[in-house]
Amino acid sequence: MKYYIIAGEASGDLHGAHLIKALKNEDPNADMRAWGGDQMKAAGAKVVKHYKDLAFMGFVEVLQNLPTIARNFKFCKKDISQFQPDVIIMIDYPGFNLRMAKWAKANGIRVFYYISPQLWAWKAGRVKIIAKCVERMYVILPFEKTFYQQYNVEVDYEGHPLVDVVRNHRPDAHFLKKNNLSEKRPIIALLPGSRKQEIERMLKGMLAVQPFFPDYQLVIAGAPSIERHFYEPCFKHNPSVFLVQNQTYDLLSHASAALVTSGTATLEAALFNVPQVVCYSGNWFSYQLAKRLVNENLRFIAMANLIADKKVVAELIQTDFNTENLQRELAFCLSANGSTTIKKGYLSIRNKLYLGGVSERVGRLMVERLMQKNQAHT
Repeated sequence: MKYYIIAGEASGDLHGAHLIKALKNEDPNADMRAWGGDQMKAAGAKVVKHYKDLAFMGFVEVLQNLPTIARNFKFCKKDISQFQPDVIIMIDYPGFNLRMAKWAKANGIRVFYYISPQLWAWKAGRVKIIAKCVERMYVILPFEKTFYQQYNVEVDYEGHPLVDVVRNHRPDAHFLKKNNLSEKRPIIALLPGSRKQEIERMLKGMLAVQPFFPDYQLVIAGAPSIERHFYEPCFKHNPSVFLVQNQTYDLLSHASAALVTSGTATLEAALFNVPQVVCYSGNWFSYQLAKRLVNENLRFIAMANLIADKKVVAELIQTDFNTENLQRELAFCLSANGSTTIKKGYLSIRNKLYLGGVSERVGRLMVERLMQKNQAHT
């Protein structure tokens, strides 16, 4: 069968790659065409748009890039029409994918959605688009199944794919030596995000804590799609700050604590059992607008806290993201009491998510559903 997969960011590329492998295992002659990144390409898909050209964050940034976004929609529609897939599989990336889902439905193309947009957090009204245009949702958070069922949306929950990814990771025994890191000084990992605009906004604030932790090495996790020279002004004159690229999991495997921009990386840090401070600072106008649209019952933004349904890690958002608060919360993470408390909270998260073989089961369910419907049509 022919599959068209649309992912618009680094985490989607990661999960898309594992899904592609699972689909190919079930359907060895599968023809895969995708929007994604290097990992999806390596898994066997022909990537026609790279996510690094798609990542626009915030309302203001989207408005500034409307002509580019319009061209992307036009290209996508034309490319799908020429490819004629059996199904479009959408991975998160709601601003683009929900609009494409409406177009696909109008053109008689089947749509699966893997990794739900966070409609439970804001813009819940968009669930109507999913109910009308998406044949099946494959969600990765336990509370999402209940959320969709109340809207009569067909949904499967098989667990979170990151659990498998983290569990299967084997740390590089030569990581420290390979990156000129000291074996005697513990590491504070900095995960400032995967898009240039969020990295620019977050990294400077994170690095401001360095003078308060002179016995530690601060190591930046470079995003796969960002060139080394983009980060160099941040660390080239500071002998206690380092950059590693495409080695985030090895970094987390060696870190004593982490400062993490809100997103998928917060769950990755939790699954690696690394005490963390979750950070977020956005464009002022975009943040004010988002604050008015967000679900008033939403108490947290960090995935670890959302899954646990309680505060496990500190969240420093907007004006709270400052040096004084970062220093205090990071010191707590590095203390014996703080580390023990946070790791205890992580245990409850892993217990809720720990279902192995997630991508394989989702791939199997998708292929079975496609084959059943195809047989019914014939």
